[in-house]
Amino acid sequence: MRLAVVIPCFNEERNLWRLHERLSEVLPGIADEFEVLLVDDGSTDRTLAILRELTESDPRFRYLSLSRNFGKESAMLAGLSAAEGDAVAILDADMQHPPELLGSMAELLKQGYQQVVARRTRTGEPRLRTFGTRMFYRLINRLVEVDVPDGFGDFRLLSRPAVDALLNLREYNRFSKGLFSWIGFDTAVVDYENVQREGGASSWTFRKLLDYGIDGVVSFNNKPLRLAIYVGAVCALLAFGYAGWVLISALVQANPVPGYVTIICGVVGFGGLQLLVMGVIGEYLGRIYFETKRRPHYLVKEASGLRPATAPAFERAPQRAVQRTVK
Repeated sequence: MRLAVVIPCFNEERNLWRLHERLSEVLPGIADEFEVLLVDDGSTDRTLAILRELTESDPRFRYLSLSRNFGKESAMLAGLSAAEGDAVAILDADMQHPPELLGSMAELLKQGYQQVVARRTRTGEPRLRTFGTRMFYRLINRLVEVDVPDGFGDFRLLSRPAVDALLNLREYNRFSKGLFSWIGFDTAVVDYENVQREGGASSWTFRKLLDYGIDGVVSFNNKPLRLAIYVGAVCALLAFGYAGWVLISALVQANPVPGYVTIICGVVGFGGLQLLVMGVIGEYLGRIYFETKRRPHYLVKEASGLRPATAPAFERAPQRAVQRTVK
C-alpha cells in the first residue's frame, strides 16, 4: 500500500520538526512507500521557511503553500487533490492526532473498509466547550440527512475510491464532517484518548467554532428554511388568536384595549422574528451567490521543487497533471 499523509498547517512553526520526527519513526513500519504532504494555509510565522528546510532534508516530505489563509477546509482539499497513494490519511499538525494510530487504522483499511475514523474522547477538554460541542452534534444530527457522530473529526484514513469521491464534490461551501458521512462507504472506528496540544495555541476561537457550527447547519441542509415557515405560521396563528381575544374582550366585557406596552412588545417581538428569518434566508442566498461565482477554493503560490513565480494553482486542474507538477 502506498500511503499519503495530508497535514494542513497554520502557524505551526513550533510543531513541525517534532511532527517530522514522529512521522519518520511511525510511517516506515506502516507502508513500504509513503509521502507526507504539508499544506501551508497562509501562515504568518516561520512555517513556510521550516517547510522548505524540512522538504529539502527529506524527499519523502512535500509541501504546498497557499497564497493566503483560505481556511482548513480548503487546505484539506488542496492536500487531497495533490496527494498520491492508494490510501490518504488526514492529520493535524499540532500532534493532537497521534500518528501511532495510523498502524491500526491501516490494518482496518486492508480488511476492506474504505474509511477508518479516529474518534477521540473529551478527557481534559474545558466543560463549556464539551457542552457546546455535544449540543452542536445533537442539533446537526436532527437537521442534516446524514449521521455525524460526536467525536468524529478530520483524523481519518481514506481509500483511493473514497478520496476520489470527495474530490468529485466541488461545492464551494464545504463542511467536511458532513461530506465524509455523505459519501458513505464501509467505515470503521478507532477510539483514542484526547491528546493535549504540544506547542503553540489553537486558532479555533469560540467565534470561529460558532461560525463553523452555523456553516455546518446551513451548508448541508435546507431544514432551517422549512423551520422558518413553521415558526412563521405558528406566530401568525398566535397573533390572530390574540387579536380575536382582544376584540371579544372589548365587545363583551367592555375591557379597554391594551395600549402602548402591547404594541411595543408586538412590534419588537415580530420584528426580531422577521429579522431572524431574513438572516436564515440571507445565509442561503449568500451561499448560492458564492456557488455561482465558481471561484477556486484555493490558490497555490509555492510548492516543493517549484519557484514561487512558477507555482501553479492546482484548483480545477486534472488530477494526473496535479501529481506531475507537484513532484
